Amino acid sequence: MQVRSLSSPHSLLPQRAAAITISLALALSLAACGTYGPESGGGVSRLPPAPTVRSEPATDAGNEVAIYALSLIDTGYKFGGKNPDAGLDCSGMVAYIFRNAAQFNVSGSAADIARKGREISASNLRAGDLVFFNTMNKPFSHVGIYIGDGRFVHAPSTNGKVHISRMDNPYFSRRFEMARSYFN
Repeated sequence: MQVRSLSSPHSLLPQRAAAITISLALALSLAACGTYGPESGGGVSRLPPAPTVRSEPATDAGNEVAIYALSLIDTGYKFGGKNPDAGLDCSGMVAYIFRNAAQFNVSGSAADIARKGREISASNLRAGDLVFFNTMNKPFSHVGIYIGDGRFVHAPSTNGKVHISRMDNPYFSRRFEMARSYFN
């Protein structure tokens, strides 16, 4: 698939600055603790570690998607939501970000999105790639955007806001299904 040019008449500089500020703040705050899923009880996991996820160099489009995803941290969750003002669900967040950051149309449910793109190994994830999980006892029921360093941005209903989680989080590592890339 081909990604259209990232240049647009509307500048993303204010959003990039906000995303960079958010990224720095999150990096500092996450250095001391991790994010755990609802089943972990919020404590330190005693489960064996998940396979190592290493980040590959991202494409320019992938970087744009990851930066845009960071700018939506703390946006409210709404089932079926497709824009930040009304709230976002996981697939609505992905569609919104890809449309605005990469001028690329990705639509449908998480399962619909999982059928598109190029399947990649978790060991070859790059910023902007999509990660899919089985969180509702049905395949590909949740999607997030990989941002690097074993982390992804997603819009879960559990915490009610877009936030960052880790791929090795016990809740998500057990439910990981596949990764897809839309970028070369």
